[in-house]
Amino acid sequence: MGRAFEFRKARKMKRWSAMSKAFTRIGKDIVMAVKEGGPDPDSNSRLRAVIQNAKAVNMPKDNIERAIKRASDKNQGDYKEVVFEGYAQHGIAVLVETATDNNTRTVANVRSYFNKCDGSLGTSGSVVFMFDHTCNFKIMGEALDLEELELELIDFGVEEIFEDTDEDADGNEVNSVMIYAPFESFGKIQHYLEENNIEILSSGFERIPQVTKQLTPEQAEDVEKLLEKLEEDDDVQNVYHTMEEIE
Repeated sequence: MGRAFEFRKARKMKRWSAMSKAFTRIGKDIVMAVKEGGPDPDSNSRLRAVIQNAKAVNMPKDNIERAIKRASDKNQGDYKEVVFEGYAQHGIAVLVETATDNNTRTVANVRSYFNKCDGSLGTSGSVVFMFDHTCNFKIMGEALDLEELELELIDFGVEEIFEDTDEDADGNEVNSVMIYAPFESFGKIQHYLEENNIEILSSGFERIPQVTKQLTPEQAEDVEKLLEKLEEDDDVQNVYHTMEEIE
């Protein structure tokens, strides 16, 4: 198994802490998708992907439809995607993805979190090179030949395919397959899976650290204080770091 598998395993230990937070994030994704490509998922591939992700976290259908309707309203403000880079204590690089309708507020908040936790907010480009920007798809794993699928997708830049398990809303184990590829391969892979009627359970983008650093439990606690503050902020969509995860 490669880096993507290990990264995924570690991230699964830290799922979004509350459904309301997940719904807020997906709501913003819906707004950005509708503003970019319109409210019809049949002609808007980004919106189709967001709807799949909404279903994956059990977001009610009514909530999804309301979010699309709100996003279609001309009075609905847009969200801008902004990435922040910096360092936590003990030399841990931190990359923060945000979606904001008020950049001044978001910059002030993110800077205050770094300052309060003895970290430092860096300039653009200061740590992003330490992470590989990837896309991923979770698909139904039943009746799939992984070797054959990998051969089919290798021309699209797929780097890793592996079996995975999750629990559904009832606590039952669900077998799935994870696909990881470079960020720019997303559209081609999505098109291939849809063309071949392979069910996409969820999809998205992640930044996988090229190298991680092991800390003592006490040092890790210092870093966690900053990560928790960032993850609790409503403008923050994702937080990535180079600290080795402890299960």
